[in-house]
Amino acid sequence: MAANLLRIATHEAENQLALSLRQAFLLLESNLRPPFPLTIPTSEEYQVLNCAILYGILTQPHHAKTHIKHLHAVVSDGYAFFVNLLVQVTNELLEKLVDSARNQLLWVTGEMVDVSAVGFDALLVSLLRQVVGGDFTDGNLWLCFEVATLFLSKWDSLLEEEPMVLTSGLYAFLRLLADHCRVSSRNSKLEALVRLEIEFCLKMLREQFHLCLKVGRDVIRLLQDLHHMPEFQAVWRDLVLNPTVFGTSGFLGIAQFYSTRTSSRYFLLRIPPMMETHLRFLLTQVKLGGQKRHQAWFASKYLFSPDRETLICDIVRFICCTHHPTKEIIQSDIIPRWAVIGWLLKFCRKNYVEANAKLALFYNWLFFDERADKLMDIEPAVLLMVCSVPKYVEITNSLLEFLFLLVDNYDMEHKEMITRGVLSSFNCLISKGVIHTFDVLTSSGVIFPLLRERLATFLLGMKAGIAKELRPIGPS
Repeated sequence: MAANLLRIATHEAENQLALSLRQAFLLLESNLRPPFPLTIPTSEEYQVLNCAILYGILTQPHHAKTHIKHLHAVVSDGYAFFVNLLVQVTNELLEKLVDSARNQLLWVTGEMVDVSAVGFDALLVSLLRQVVGGDFTDGNLWLCFEVATLFLSKWDSLLEEEPMVLTSGLYAFLRLLADHCRVSSRNSKLEALVRLEIEFCLKMLREQFHLCLKVGRDVIRLLQDLHHMPEFQAVWRDLVLNPTVFGTSGFLGIAQFYSTRTSSRYFLLRIPPMMETHLRFLLTQVKLGGQKRHQAWFASKYLFSPDRETLICDIVRFICCTHHPTKEIIQSDIIPRWAVIGWLLKFCRKNYVEANAKLALFYNWLFFDERADKLMDIEPAVLLMVCSVPKYVEITNSLLEFLFLLVDNYDMEHKEMITRGVLSSFNCLISKGVIHTFDVLTSSGVIFPLLRERLATFLLGMKAGIAKELRPIGPS
C-alpha cells in the first residue's frame, strides 16, 4: 500500500501529477528493492521508473537512500527527466505535500546538486519562487530556512557548476530579508532565519561581488531596504567610499550597477508560479471595466493580510519589467498594465509600502538609456500619470511629486546621471509615440501648480539637450 503524498480534502479531486507518480510506484513497487533488474529499460519504461523512484523517495524516507542508489544505477539522461519531475512537484504540489514529503523534496534536491544533475539550477529557482514574501506562517518560514541552508551548504558545488543560480539566491534573500527583519523583533522563530539570510547575502557581496554585478541596478534598490542593519551599512560604506575592497577589476562605484538593467528573470523570483498565472490572466484576458471582481479575488487570495502588502512592490516590478504585452493586447480593450498598477497603489496602506511600490514603478526611469533599456519598462508610469487626469488626479500629483523627489534626493552623488535618465525616459516616450504630448500634465488646471511648473522647466531641459545633439559641429 502506497503512503500518502498529499494532504487532500475529501471534496478535492486527486491531482493528476500525484496520481501518475503513485500509479508508477504501485506498478513497479516489487522492482524497487535490491537486487535491481539488470535489463535496460525502454524510453517509456525509464520514465515510469523515474516516477516510481521519485514517489518512493518522497513517501518512504526510510528507503530513500536505496531509491536514490537505484536512480544512480539506471540514469541515462543526466537526471534531466527526474529533475523535471521535481520541478513539477515543486510548482504544482509543494503546498499540499505532507510534511515528510516536503522534507524529502529538499533532501533529494541536495542530492541532485551533488551529482550536478541536468537542470538542477531550475529546480533551485522553483524552490526560491515558492517562498512567499510577507508570509510568516510556519510552513513558509520553514521552506525559506531550508532553501537558504541548501544554498549555503552546497555553496562550493553551486559556484563551480552553476554560479548564476547564486545570483538568484542573492536577489531572493535580499528581498525576503527586508520583510523578515521588520518583524523579527516580534517573532522569535525568525531570528535564526534572518542570521542565515544575512550570512548568505554577505558571502555573495564580499566573496563573489563580480556575480552580484551581473544582477544589475536592482541590487542597489534592495540594499536600500537593509540600510538600517549594521552588516549592510558596512557594505554601503565600501560601495560609496572604498569600491576596490570588493576585489573586482574595473568596479569603480555604484554607477556601474545603475547602468545595468536587471533581467526580468529576477523579478519572477518573487512571484510564485500560481500568482504569475493569475496576474497574466488578469493582464491578457480581463477587459477594462470588468476587472473589479477579478481584482477583489486576487486581493483576497494574495494580499489578505497587512504583512502581505510588501508583495505589491514585487508585483509592480513584475508588471513593468517582465510582463510586456503584445501589440494586439495593447490595442484591445484588455485592462492595461497602468490600470492594474494604479489599483495596487490604492491598495497600499503603509507609507513605506507605497514608497517602495512607487520606486519599483519609476526605478528604470532614473537610469534609462535607450541603447540598453526597454521602453516597455517605463511605459506604465507615464500612462498612469496621463490617464489619471482628471478623474484620479491625486494619483498623477502623487506620482509626479515622487518622481521629482527621486530626481532631487535619491542619490546626490549621481544626481546628474539620474536627471539624464529621467529626461531620456520622457524623450523616448515621446519619440516612440507612447504619448504625443505632455500638455495634459503641463497645462491641466487640476495638477498642483508647483508640479506643473517644475515639469515644464524639466522638459525644457530635454528640448535643450535634443537641440544640442542636433547642432552641427564645426563651421557651417
